[in-house]
Amino acid sequence: MTTFSNPVLTGFHPDPSVCRRPDGGFLLVTSSFEYFPGVPIFASHDLVSWTPLGHVLDRKDQLDLAGIDSSDGIWAATIREHEGTYYVVSTLVRDRKGGGNFVVTATDPAGSWSEPVWLPADGIDPSLFFDDDGRCWFTACRDNPGRNDPNTSGLGAGNPGELWMQELDTATMRFVGDQYVLWRGAMEGAWVEGPHLYKRDGIYYLVAAEGGTERNHAVTVASSTTVTGPYRGLASNPVLTHRHLGSDFPIQNVGHADLVDTAAGETWAVVLGVRPKNGHHVLGREVFLVPVRWEQSGPVFAPGVGHIRLWERRPANIPRRPGRTRTDNAAITPDQWHSFAWSTLRYPRAESGISTPIVTDGKRLSLSLLPGGLGGVDPVAALLRRQEHHVFAARVILQFDPLSPVEEAGIAVVQNRNAFATTSLGLGAAGERVIVTRVHTGDGDVVTSAPAPEGSIELAVVSDGATYEFLFRGVGVDRVTAMLVESGVRHLGTEQAGGFTGVTLGPYATSNGALSDSVATFTDFRYEPVGTSGV
Repeated sequence: MTTFSNPVLTGFHPDPSVCRRPDGGFLLVTSSFEYFPGVPIFASHDLVSWTPLGHVLDRKDQLDLAGIDSSDGIWAATIREHEGTYYVVSTLVRDRKGGGNFVVTATDPAGSWSEPVWLPADGIDPSLFFDDDGRCWFTACRDNPGRNDPNTSGLGAGNPGELWMQELDTATMRFVGDQYVLWRGAMEGAWVEGPHLYKRDGIYYLVAAEGGTERNHAVTVASSTTVTGPYRGLASNPVLTHRHLGSDFPIQNVGHADLVDTAAGETWAVVLGVRPKNGHHVLGREVFLVPVRWEQSGPVFAPGVGHIRLWERRPANIPRRPGRTRTDNAAITPDQWHSFAWSTLRYPRAESGISTPIVTDGKRLSLSLLPGGLGGVDPVAALLRRQEHHVFAARVILQFDPLSPVEEAGIAVVQNRNAFATTSLGLGAAGERVIVTRVHTGDGDVVTSAPAPEGSIELAVVSDGATYEFLFRGVGVDRVTAMLVESGVRHLGTEQAGGFTGVTLGPYATSNGALSDSVATFTDFRYEPVGTSGV
């Protein structure tokens, strides 16, 4: 029996959704929150090795993230295929409020995707289900308006959320018919979300996420003999969770499942989970693959085991082909500034009065200094990639001549706008060149500075899984200066920093509220895991 290692997508790739292509391959999308481009999309032939195709939302006219706060933006997307057309539905969230649900379509999943069609639909986490008769049903989760109403009865009447449904006419992209409340979940007092609907042997199964997306996260299932319900929770709920395995189990926060069948007749689920170190996780929610077996009572996740394993058998009867593995995309070399791995915060690459604040010819990156910084929601000149390993090293060469003390450029490690760390080149009070390392958290800033060498400077950040350490040296100089971030990884971990994203890192530049004509140039960016423990 051959095996693969979980997760199948490392780093910040939350809320996975999967579908099968007519040719037998698979597609997968994940959430992108405040990052642009939005909704990364991957292709696979075996559900294990995933190749990036690009992004579903890659044009400014598709996605306006102006003023979006950290962890708002594009929440859980669902991808489905029907009669040669691919559909992605998702939500644009502002101020943690849903209701901005939309659908985009394409005949080629590599793009281009259509302009969004905005739907008059409450809530978040939309999904589509195409029934045997060709009708398309839109499902989502929303606040339960009858919560704590003495006139509302039934299982879960007091729960804060509910799953609902309405038919969607895909020819006109309009809702038709009545709305139906499907289910309020299996866990009393817990929010129910992430609905996906499937049909098996004449029974409809509604798979949901409950317990919050932290340590109590879980997968639950309800079933019905009719698509519009009523749905009843399975007696085996929750069908998958790691909340009972203890804090030292290597995979935590498991939930938000989407199911897909292979040509060999197997069913597999993609789910999100995290891999904490010392109680904190910085990599974000990653994509794990788990087998599912259908029994008379419904789906059984991880049969015979009951939890997600770091090593799992490969899907049956799918030949193993040479190609990209989950770590092959780890190193970003100097000619890959255009690669899929890079994202910006909130804004496309041409914005804010400067026609092209982020410019690359493939070998060098030029960032025009913008007034916005990493701690706000204004346009930011930054190009970031996901941290995919607990133990890694990243470096870049910076060419920059700051003209005033407000100007800085360097490398950033970002969890959200309230939790990030930077090392940058700037000017000191007397106009001297200085390297400044800053850790920004809810407790304030911790700042360390040192004299900067003349000319181009190599900046680096390395992590051993417990701390981030920033280093610098002049290009061509052997001596390396280390500036340890004393707060360590925990201040950038989700458990302390909050939010729904994982750490990203890369070059940034800012004039800290002032107008500037300065430009910082970066070359030779590399990101690599360190040793076998880097994963």
